[in-house]
Amino acid sequence: MTRADLLALTPDALAALANRGLVKRAAKDLDAGQGPEVSVDGDGAVHGVFPDGTRAALPPGAGLEAASCSCAATSVCRHRVCLVLAYQRTAPAPAEAAADPVAAWSPGAFDDDALARVLGQRAVTAARRTFRAGYTARIHRPSGDDPVARVELPSCTVRFLVPDELGYVDTDAVAAVRGEVVVLAAWAFRAADEQGADGADVRVEVGGEARAAGGGTGLEAALDLAGQVLMEGAAHAGPVLAAALRRTGTDLAARDLHWPAAAIDELAAQLDAHRERRADYASERLAALIAELHARDRAASAPGSRVPRSLVLGTDESADTPLRRVRLTALGCRVGGTAETRTADVYLAHADTVLVLRKHWAVPEGDRLTGADLAGRRVLGVSLRALAAANVVSESATRSASRAVRVSAGRVAKTTVTPLGEAWAGLPPALLVRDLAAHEREMDAWPPRLVRPRVEAETVRVVEIAEVRDIGYHPGDQRFEAVIADAAGTTAVLSAEYAPHRPAALDVLAEALADGPRLVSGAVRRERGGLVIDPFAVLASGGVVVPDLMPGDGTAELGAPPAPAPDPLGAVLDTALAACAEIAHRGLRHVPPGLGGRVSHAADDLARTGLRTAAETLTNLAATLTGDDPQASVQAWADATIRLTTTAELH
Repeated sequence: MTRADLLALTPDALAALANRGLVKRAAKDLDAGQGPEVSVDGDGAVHGVFPDGTRAALPPGAGLEAASCSCAATSVCRHRVCLVLAYQRTAPAPAEAAADPVAAWSPGAFDDDALARVLGQRAVTAARRTFRAGYTARIHRPSGDDPVARVELPSCTVRFLVPDELGYVDTDAVAAVRGEVVVLAAWAFRAADEQGADGADVRVEVGGEARAAGGGTGLEAALDLAGQVLMEGAAHAGPVLAAALRRTGTDLAARDLHWPAAAIDELAAQLDAHRERRADYASERLAALIAELHARDRAASAPGSRVPRSLVLGTDESADTPLRRVRLTALGCRVGGTAETRTADVYLAHADTVLVLRKHWAVPEGDRLTGADLAGRRVLGVSLRALAAANVVSESATRSASRAVRVSAGRVAKTTVTPLGEAWAGLPPALLVRDLAAHEREMDAWPPRLVRPRVEAETVRVVEIAEVRDIGYHPGDQRFEAVIADAAGTTAVLSAEYAPHRPAALDVLAEALADGPRLVSGAVRRERGGLVIDPFAVLASGGVVVPDLMPGDGTAELGAPPAPAPDPLGAVLDTALAACAEIAHRGLRHVPPGLGGRVSHAADDLARTGLRTAAETLTNLAATLTGDDPQASVQAWADATIRLTTTAELH
């Protein structure tokens, strides 16, 4: 009997089930003649006897975790891995080779009896509770380029490594919930199959019988407070209102409304920043947060909305998810902060997502504390400089709903950090962009930013560079720009702004782009009809360069880039959004007459450019500013700001 499941295990699949070090050690032992003598029973059980007397067995119908070994290891060991490799080298070829090694298959084909038999009835019962509440999953069907069937659940990723086998499933969830999340992943595929969602990469809503049909969204208290902020404005809001916002945010989070909770917490932080005259206050950001709360409420309550309610509100997210042994690939670092604090965000690729490890430091009085100063600070037992360009393996990581990651205090010994090497080139297609045009089409399909999940590094990608074209510096904006192209000639703009806490970043970025750059990591956004990348790190001929952490004083000579093309449509959108932000800053109760005129002029400009619906919302807003109906003013402001923000995003 030929064990097709063992023959289907690739080195990458074995590494996922064990670890790469064990796979290399087992292969080395096998090549050195220290492998086992292999025998196969009639039922398919594979046995191996090693030269030192160690015995291992791989029972049929089960994965490596069910394998046995006489050595002292309590989990998957090199003997079990070596037995798999030895069997693959000695087993006869199947009688009929499959025409397609990744023939279409779906984990949804497993019925509940099969799930209970392999994973346990308790796992199926626990999964049914989540099913009744409903959840969202992202389905990745196997293909020639990526033969692994994969499901991204709200709390983890589940990978079915071997077709038609439940014994070879990899997940980053902790052992206590492993069976439950595998069941949920199989049900997600089943739902996609039943709905006819046969695309390679699709989102599906699963279950949800226990959800209340219709009714409110649970954001009534948050909208009331956001309305008070809008009426009074940041310029007149006191600390009591910020405290009320935080209490409401805590209540929303307790009810698993994670995305509105995060927005209202950030709104409270903006009020604090204005009251304390901090540099991180921005009226545009204040306005966007108020508009976001209204947009999420509308999208969640609208019948037939294209964006699932759970995605809009974050109800299927866990506040914190402990992760099993995870392998992370650093994508660089962004240094930020205010006059009092400094932050360093290290971006870490994990499966098809990017997590953020954030560290804070207080700035001593009279000290600049630049990124170069922080580069030597210890994080996870190594310098920040080393961590920002490294591979990280951890058994003590916890992921938040927003995809921030932290390592438990006192357990750093279970985290290892090694040099990055060529890991970027091996990132999955979801994170490694080789075709800029295809990525832009993918972004076109995303829901508007105001109602998307609040994932911190949602847009972070690694982009392959075939050519660097125009490079230059805009002194008025203190902004460095470079045009890069992919292999097909499609272009994107690298755009980095100067900041005093990373003074050498622009100089270092210019040097890296002149040093044979191959890949660049950064946040990718659409702007003015094209793609713009805010870079975090560059892989050049000399290795990975993280500009924010490099020393220097920023005095290098940078040439001027070509003048940007005129953008009259973008200009009128910016003017209209600035007027809405000014209203949020001053407050609807305190709008001066001149500001109402600005709104009317912006409406006229929008109408002349062809954006008639946006113009109508501004005209309606201008009319309510002189009325005596506060609720009508709030709704008109929300209508206009949501429309303008989404239009600007799509421009």
